[in-house]
Amino acid sequence: MRARPSRAVSLLVTSVVLTGLLGPGAVAHPGAGEPAPGPEAAAPATVDYADIPGEPPVRPAPLPEELFGSDCDTAITGSTVVASCHNGYPATDLLRLHVECERWWDVDGDGDLVPLDPAGRTKLTGRCWKEVRTAWVSHQRTP
Repeated sequence: MRARPSRAVSLLVTSVVLTGLLGPGAVAHPGAGEPAPGPEAAAPATVDYADIPGEPPVRPAPLPEELFGSDCDTAITGSTVVASCHNGYPATDLLRLHVECERWWDVDGDGDLVPLDPAGRTKLTGRCWKEVRTAWVSHQRTP
């Protein structure tokens, strides 16, 4: 199969135009007031090892965060949820039991906030009409 002459001519013209456009970009021209690049511009860079620190800079230690949050064990039995919580920290913890039910028509429940004093224990209960999908306890700091 033979290419048409018009296609060959257009390919030749395109390559010549692209070569003309790309050629001048390969040579850097100094701007006004700048010296022309010489052999010193092509010299390899040198590194002074005395400027490089022997060890990385020291980072400040992070501030210790105050420990918070009761330890809760959640048990699901059929349609009932019981969460047993113990607060081992020196701040009062506000607890809330969340129950998500399996059935679409069963209402999910979010319990009331229950304050748990330091070294205190409590039980939170919730339920669904049918099966429980999941349950968890959320924690809040007292204002």
